[in-house]
Amino acid sequence: MKRPPPLPWLEPGDPFPPVEQAWGAGTAAPGLLAAGGALDVATLVQAYGQGIFPWYSVGQPILWWSTDPRMVLRVADFKLQPSLRKEIRSGLRSGRLEVRFDHDFEAVIRACSGSPRKGQDGTWILPEMIEAYCALHRAGHAHSVETWWDGELAGGLYCINLGRMVFGESMFSRRSNGSKMALAALVAACESCGIEAIDCQQNTAHLASLGACEQPRQDFLRLVRQQVTRPAPAWHFDPLYLSAWLDRRATSPS
Repeated sequence: MKRPPPLPWLEPGDPFPPVEQAWGAGTAAPGLLAAGGALDVATLVQAYGQGIFPWYSVGQPILWWSTDPRMVLRVADFKLQPSLRKEIRSGLRSGRLEVRFDHDFEAVIRACSGSPRKGQDGTWILPEMIEAYCALHRAGHAHSVETWWDGELAGGLYCINLGRMVFGESMFSRRSNGSKMALAALVAACESCGIEAIDCQQNTAHLASLGACEQPRQDFLRLVRQQVTRPAPAWHFDPLYLSAWLDRRATSPS
């Protein structure tokens, strides 16, 4: 295992080091860039705008990451399984399924906190993370996509939006396909307003099965720089564009 360089320690308000300084392949934590700092709105906006995200566990300081390669879901590449398309269509027609944006962001992030990331035994969404991302939501940068089935919250996800770039964070399900339906609704919304890609941060088999692929960090950062300066869309859900998107995806590959 390679010996990594010393990890920079950030004081609140300090700028992030260049992402090229993140620990590389063969080290104990590939992609780890810095520790410390703060989780205030300004710092989080600065981080995401540079392709950096926080991820740490109980007992650790704030850890900042910029992974290489980066897992990215191109909206056009989303794999809509015929069975999922049928379930969404049926749920919408029957009125049993309702998709809501930003209806209860805090409930979504708290539900996601019970879904550990791959390789972690416990949650990484700690109380201070919940507080920070709720503040980011109130500032208009963090959003929830929720699927409600028979009036109950069945699944959802939360994400960050800067300009025309979306950074996915976490998903949860209380009903089969609850999170997949939320992701499909997010993809449909992104397509309708010209958002090309959703950052997925790290490679998992689940994300790969939905069409996400790894790309070199330099390509990802080029995309981020291009998209974050564009005007951000209005976050609202319209069943009409989801229905139209389902029609267009009727022949989508499985």
